[in-house]
Amino acid sequence: MNEFDRLLPEITALAHRAGAAILEIYATDFDHDTKADESPVTAADLAAEEIIEAGLAGISPNTPLVAEEAASQGRLPDISGGRFWLVDPLDGTREFLSRNDEFTVNIALIVDRLPVLGVVHVPALGLTYTGVSGGGATRAVDGQSANSIHIRAAPTDGVVIVASRRHGDPEAIDRLLRGHPVAGRKTAGSSLKFCLVAGGEADVYPRFGRTMEWDTAAGHAVLAAAGGQVTDAQGNPLTYGKPGFENPPFIAWGGLEPWADNP
Repeated sequence: MNEFDRLLPEITALAHRAGAAILEIYATDFDHDTKADESPVTAADLAAEEIIEAGLAGISPNTPLVAEEAASQGRLPDISGGRFWLVDPLDGTREFLSRNDEFTVNIALIVDRLPVLGVVHVPALGLTYTGVSGGGATRAVDGQSANSIHIRAAPTDGVVIVASRRHGDPEAIDRLLRGHPVAGRKTAGSSLKFCLVAGGEADVYPRFGRTMEWDTAAGHAVLAAAGGQVTDAQGNPLTYGKPGFENPPFIAWGGLEPWADNP
């Protein structure tokens, strides 16, 4: 068992505690505010981040934490050591506001610019996905024993694509898939899209709109542990700790061999 395997149970339990706090607020007639970037924030985002921040301080006190709500207030640590936590306490706040249940708690550990551990917890659906570099990926339902998941082999009858119901770019997606038949399309919210690819329910997840590193790191870790990969539109690996923590357009791949998004 490596260091990341040993950390995983505590991080998973922490994601569950944050998820429980989110569900308490989800069950109420909650309101929301708007941040400077026009994105929504709720009491659930703040409560979950507080729980995760306190938990990580006990589990891994010497590892810096980059978390969405703290970052939005300009509170960013020194990550020059190359190892840091990336957290989105409530990924898919708009899914939360629309009450479609597809919001997640995302916790990831970055080492040398790559995600080596990730937990994606979907509290309203009772799902938890985990991924550890060298240790594989799992899916658990309502606290039951976790089952291993893996990407599916490259399909011969057309790819299944998963995209955001709010941020899909049909023209860019069609350009990416030029010459590759499509067998099906799915929509999903938050980092759940990475998990669908990781579990073999889809083959590719392209995202051409704006995302931040805390949006993608945990799902990326799950997908990588399941045998997949995430690249930019030119086929280069997606890395973390970039200036401003903003991602370029990216593509999450299952069993397909990545190809570039050539115009």
